Amino acid sequence: MSSSLRKIASHYLLTPQGLISRPLVTVDAATRRILAIERYGDDLDLTAGVEFHAGVLSPGFVNAHTHLELSHLCGAIEPGCGFAAFGQAVGRLRDATDEAGRIDAACRADAAMWDEGVEAAADIVNDDTSFAAKERSRIRYRSFLEVFGLRRSNLTEQRARLSHPGTSLTPHSTYSVTDADFRAVCAEGDAPLSIHFMETEDERTLYFGGGALHEWYARAGFGCDFLKYGMPSERIVECVPKGRSVMLVHNCHIMPIDFDIIMTHFTAPVYWVLAPRSNRYISGTGPRTVGLLRSCGAKICIGTDSLASNTSLSIMDELKCFPDIGLEELLTWATRNGAEALGMADEIGTAEVGKRCGLVLVTGVDYSTMRLTPQAAARRII
Repeated sequence: MSSSLRKIASHYLLTPQGLISRPLVTVDAATRRILAIERYGDDLDLTAGVEFHAGVLSPGFVNAHTHLELSHLCGAIEPGCGFAAFGQAVGRLRDATDEAGRIDAACRADAAMWDEGVEAAADIVNDDTSFAAKERSRIRYRSFLEVFGLRRSNLTEQRARLSHPGTSLTPHSTYSVTDADFRAVCAEGDAPLSIHFMETEDERTLYFGGGALHEWYARAGFGCDFLKYGMPSERIVECVPKGRSVMLVHNCHIMPIDFDIIMTHFTAPVYWVLAPRSNRYISGTGPRTVGLLRSCGAKICIGTDSLASNTSLSIMDELKCFPDIGLEELLTWATRNGAEALGMADEIGTAEVGKRCGLVLVTGVDYSTMRLTPQAAARRII
């Protein structure tokens, strides 16, 4: 066998057709491209250059939402502080570390994601920190230049960063951007949008003149010229063209009416990104809307958010927040759906001949139920 080829066997492999048993995958180690996917029999010869890894093989993961630039804030913000207090703390602390320290933290976070098997990531950008880390990274990044501001927008500064590869503009949320800038960003270009959506119930109550966001804004003297839309979901469908794909992130407090409003409007795919450990870190809110999304057939993706609101950027630890959901479905959220959302499904997201999707070994699986156990872990094989 050529020294550039690796033959990898395991108990199971996630393919577009589902989980298959006894997979034997041939990969060109130099290009990381899959050359063949076969099934082995009882005569598998481990002395013939075949590597056997006990567990489940998966295509590389896609982290569908993170903020690499906030990696230096790991442990800096008290868990359970609440959404408004968390937002204010990020604003106060994000520049307290020098540039070299911020870049070093981002590089270390990037390396940890790669080792666990993250093949691509949707990264939110507000400054230049993460670009230095991405230049050295083996992970494929789609960078979303986040536009926000109720008193003074950062749109001009973000436009200046569009020269970086794989970047596009996106509004931060339905509660933090003036009406004119929200509309301008949503109408510009055809790249996907990534919008923080219903992370807190205060997003909805703001439109009715109440809640913690309303109180914060009143104290700060922020005006909201977008409350005429009546609710966050209505603002999205009034401003985003129906043919533009969107990633809605968090979704902790969506209701059936929100889902119906959005899905009735869009002809392009809508991806619903969950980041449960971040939500628990900030406000103690679990992934309680996942049942609604699954019952409606939503395309669910998995993100980690930032180390400011999480203890790691581990996709596997996010998946373990859903112990009652089968492994095949969870891995699909973390692979194919994320790749589709980022427009990278032609190369990654599914294990198929010709793709360079990476291979991840998942261990700690209960094979009688095909569910993750609390001991589940993941590490990169290819």
